Amino acid sequence: MNSTLAQMLTGSIVNDAIAFAPELVVCGTIVLMLVIRLIPRYDDVHLGWIALVITGYVCYLSCDQWMQETPRSGQVAKTSGKDVSPIVVTAAEPHGLRDDQLVQVTEVEGNTTANGAFRIKVLDALSFQLREDANNPVKGDIRKGNDDYTAGGNWKVIGGTHNLFGGMLIYDSFGIFIKIFLYGFTALVVLLTLLTGIPDKEDSADFYCLLLGATVGMSIMATANHLLMVFIGIEMASLPSYALAGFLKGRRQSSEAALKYVVYGGGASGVMLYGISLLAGRFDSGFLPTVVRGISTDGNLADPVVIMGLAFILLGIGFKLASVPFHFWCPDVFEGAAAEVGAFLSVASKGAALALLARITLGIGGLNGQLELVDGRALFAAWSKATDYLVPVIAVFAVVTTTFGNLAAYGQTNLKRLLAYSTIAHAGFMMMGLATLTREGAGAVLFYLIAYLFMNLGAFAIVAFIRNLTGHEDVTYLRGFVYRSPLLVIMLGVCLLSLLGIPPLVGFAAKFQIFTVLYEGAQDYFALNKPHLGWTLLAVLLAGGLNTVISLFYYVRVLKVMVLEKTLEEVEDREIEQKPAPLFPSIYATALAVIIVVAGVLWNPLAERTSGQGVDTFRETPIVRAAPLPETGGPVGPPKGPPPKAPKKGAKK
Repeated sequence: MNSTLAQMLTGSIVNDAIAFAPELVVCGTIVLMLVIRLIPRYDDVHLGWIALVITGYVCYLSCDQWMQETPRSGQVAKTSGKDVSPIVVTAAEPHGLRDDQLVQVTEVEGNTTANGAFRIKVLDALSFQLREDANNPVKGDIRKGNDDYTAGGNWKVIGGTHNLFGGMLIYDSFGIFIKIFLYGFTALVVLLTLLTGIPDKEDSADFYCLLLGATVGMSIMATANHLLMVFIGIEMASLPSYALAGFLKGRRQSSEAALKYVVYGGGASGVMLYGISLLAGRFDSGFLPTVVRGISTDGNLADPVVIMGLAFILLGIGFKLASVPFHFWCPDVFEGAAAEVGAFLSVASKGAALALLARITLGIGGLNGQLELVDGRALFAAWSKATDYLVPVIAVFAVVTTTFGNLAAYGQTNLKRLLAYSTIAHAGFMMMGLATLTREGAGAVLFYLIAYLFMNLGAFAIVAFIRNLTGHEDVTYLRGFVYRSPLLVIMLGVCLLSLLGIPPLVGFAAKFQIFTVLYEGAQDYFALNKPHLGWTLLAVLLAGGLNTVISLFYYVRVLKVMVLEKTLEEVEDREIEQKPAPLFPSIYATALAVIIVVAGVLWNPLAERTSGQGVDTFRETPIVRAAPLPETGGPVGPPKGPPPKAPKKGAKK
């Protein structure tokens, strides 16, 4: 048995390494930069350009994986192999279908010509599409849940969900989407640091090693498929972040921020590790699909050990997400750290934490594509049971987080501290999408992440540029700043108004999608005779709208001070000193603002091509099924159209 396992691992190690190539390239770059720093003649070389090239390259690698995986997600291609054992394509393994697995189908139904429509039985709700070869795709998607097979030879699975390194990591469209998000964002942050001059040449190797190391940890968080990898990923993301927060060694405030971050982070890690041990001991496995399947079945959601273990793990995720009440580190760290570091922590850590939270919560609801559920009733039962527990809990935390963040931001004068509370509020908005416990909610969160990337990065970047021009980050020192540097104030206004959610900016599109899935989710729960969940989501929708109004005051107040209030020179009747931004920082800020406007106008096709495909790895929510599954008697969805009218008295039958 051990030799067989060794052969399996050896045979798949090359394919796994190729799938894990972006992370391997980044790790190799970290080693390279440390080696370069050891050579005395390269002490005065700024390594930011190496980091920029590498992050751009790994983003390209991830995009290439996306192009190969997503348009063909779940497709199968005909092969010429003859010695293939027949395999029924119904989640042949609990771990998912391998990329090199050959599948032989034995029965035919319908037209089998090149343009025919085929159907295949796929109980794990993955959308398969059959094609004869790479250049001649067969038209028509395979319908989910049908009890038919397709004949015509041997077929090779080239898409879907795959395991890496013995099931420790998962490779799917959702994970690839988060990788593109993380590496693309890191490249933009590296470019920002080159424009602002933080770090300098002497500290560049240390800074970029920490930045890239944290990014790899966040990538592992998003693709973790085992509880051990969940912990390793969070720690790999956290430890470099502690050092980045205190990287401004000459500032006492920065050192205090790093110390607070370490203390809170160490406590959260210890509690989370205890929760992992509870769940692993309870289910005799750390394999994440096995754990979430065990949680959602046989009444385990009411088990005190399971509740405690799950709560402790979610506490660790909440710390990375800066959700209330695990947010205490966020304002102090953002205020003490450099604006460039604050930008990185505010966006990247939230993307990784939300990805991990989505995998766990949707997995508990039975929507994980890896789970081997035997029929539609089992899927519906797991999802329905999970909604009773998770929807109210996530909804409460989302509303409290958003409300607290907006109310606390109102009295802030330091721009970085104000944006810190703003990130807390936006974390709550993104949690609202996950509160629906549907694949559509996860898709809305992915789009929100992309919008949030440009909005928040733009705001922090302009704060860094203003700091370089004036030496101040407090809004009280920036009265009438529009007369000193009009371009920066206009670009900051675009970013803040987008964070507020004003159309036609991308922030409006992001919030609109969150509010849409909340409303649609509420209607679905009403149709399923779960009015308490429907009213819960409607209450979350109302809270989201009210919080948007509350956030108007502190976002607009910043613009009011910069635009409407008089400068000191104007009060004293002196000539206003102009402080225009340099050329390249101006181009950087303008480019982000243009993306915010364009993405806000073209958000519908962008959402369909990105976030919609990014959640294909998850199952369709059972409530969308309009008819029972064959031979299984799956759940019937809500009836379409108005109810039939009662016959009139005396009418003929």
